[in-house]
Amino acid sequence: MKKSLLTIESIPYEISNQTIFERIRHLPRPVFLDSNSDSNNVGFDIMAAAPCMTITTSGKTTAVSSIDHSTSTQTCPFHILKNQLRNYAPCANDNLLPFTGGAIGFFSYDLARLINQLPTTAVPDIDLPEMDIGIYLWAIIRDHANQKLYFIARPECTEHDCHGILELISTNLDCSNSTYFKLLAPFKSNMSADKYAESYKKILEYIYAGDCYQINFSQRFDAPYEGDPWQAYLMQRAHTDAPFSAFLQTKDYALLSLSPERFILVQDSQVETKPIKGTRPRGTLPQQDQQYIQLLRNSSKDQAENLMIVDLMRNDISRNCTLGSVTVPELFTIESYSNVHHLVSTIRAKLKPGCDATDLLRDAFPGGSITGAPKHRAMEIIEELEPQRRSAYCGSIGYLGFNGNMDTNIAIRTLVCHKQRIYCWGGGGIVAGSDVDNEYQESYVKVSNLLNTLQSNRVVQ
Repeated sequence: MKKSLLTIESIPYEISNQTIFERIRHLPRPVFLDSNSDSNNVGFDIMAAAPCMTITTSGKTTAVSSIDHSTSTQTCPFHILKNQLRNYAPCANDNLLPFTGGAIGFFSYDLARLINQLPTTAVPDIDLPEMDIGIYLWAIIRDHANQKLYFIARPECTEHDCHGILELISTNLDCSNSTYFKLLAPFKSNMSADKYAESYKKILEYIYAGDCYQINFSQRFDAPYEGDPWQAYLMQRAHTDAPFSAFLQTKDYALLSLSPERFILVQDSQVETKPIKGTRPRGTLPQQDQQYIQLLRNSSKDQAENLMIVDLMRNDISRNCTLGSVTVPELFTIESYSNVHHLVSTIRAKLKPGCDATDLLRDAFPGGSITGAPKHRAMEIIEELEPQRRSAYCGSIGYLGFNGNMDTNIAIRTLVCHKQRIYCWGGGGIVAGSDVDNEYQESYVKVSNLLNTLQSNRVVQ
């Protein structure tokens, strides 16, 4: 049987992402996967809206909804997603771009409760789904390396639909919904320094007792706000160069992710994951900045912490990858961002025949870099010691395409806007060689640019 073709139309590259997104964001569930590549000409950006279907998991129930039909089930949400993606036949030209239609959305950290038996100690005070996915039949793709901008659409999109979106993108009308975002009070943490130290002591007791080797422990900050979360994202983006950023919005919430960390990439059955473990701040002067890099590069504590997660991730992805294909081509590489230096390792593998991206994501979720090791016991300890559930934080945002490709982030440096409050988390891995004051300070350093950017624009009461 002859395969159908995608519609692929060129758009003038000079139209900015902000302009395009503001012209489509009045449509339902707009999404923007942002490689933050304006200055280095690498990566792809993906913008889409108006999905033909949504897959939303709340508690143990997953609802699958389209314009004219809705069902709910308690089947594994990854299984549901896999089956829905399989309903769309491959197109003859769907290997020309990394994303050519498919699922875009987020998987919250708390989705792990449907995979692992966990206690229910932490308070679930942010009413977001555990998984919220749209199935998108069209998208705008920016190819930075080749300086090309494309509109792509699946065969299920009518010519009328395609014409309408292209016309919307090319309009000169001002489609921005709002022009401001302001905090109404400063961010506040959900724990004092003394409470953090108390939890830190308990983690060390677990480590010395042999329960675990590493625990990724975090604190949460929140504040009331007014205005448009998109404007908050634009403010944040001006102060960061995070390559796995994203903005997602529904009628109930918005996610603003400025993440430096890739979770899992699948491209033509090749798999890559890049866990981050080890952080130093940026120096104010070049000499100081280089000193921080050398301290990180030579830190046996940070290398040990990173290696624990490399071993964990090798094990997680090997469950769906070809025997002998899992390799570590880069160990303990330094990556520098606007506010921190990170120690990053790269793991690569090849998918097994019969396994796909949803299988890989399910069996590696959530990412080991934000739990600790061993993963299940680490998650039990996190549940015991963090006062509130993590919600979208430390989950994953990204796409799974009809063409079998996937790219997802670890949702760190991620803010949630919900019911006029904005939430942000900062954390780090605690091991036997950690220092409580350094760990507490690091949890602030990682998100200081996010908090300070918004607080500098705060309404004075």
